[in-house]
Amino acid sequence: METRSITSLEELKGIAEEVILQLPKVDRATVVTLSGDLGAGKTAFTKELAHLLDIEYEVTSPTFVIMKSYEIPAHSFLKTLTHIDAYRIESDDEMRVLGFEELLKDHARLICVEWPEKIQSLTPKNAYPISLTLNLDGTRTISYGP
Repeated sequence: METRSITSLEELKGIAEEVILQLPKVDRATVVTLSGDLGAGKTAFTKELAHLLDIEYEVTSPTFVIMKSYEIPAHSFLKTLTHIDAYRIESDDEMRVLGFEELLKDHARLICVEWPEKIQSLTPKNAYPISLTLNLDGTRTISYGP
């Protein structure tokens, strides 16, 4: 796992570029977990991934709708980005109702999960972990990679 301290969105973009290059092609959905306190940069990171994947729509936090999906227009194996905010999830059954298990079967889907600890029992063991910390001096510390 790599750990870096950043001070700008440009540096966050650089880490997102590294992460995209490290994502393996798998026979199920590729899952990226984003852990960190409120305001740490979880949604900002997902926005950077979406931008790098040429997604035309603005990615916003799915806090109230739980999940949003976006078409990825031109990637070698990823065709859909699904952004999940599990902060308000109280049971695994809520994720089942949303069809999470079906989403995990889609090998062309990238799933970014904010607050993965809320659905830990449903999150694949081979998920790509990212942890973001907002420091007192305004910098962010990001740990990422298997």
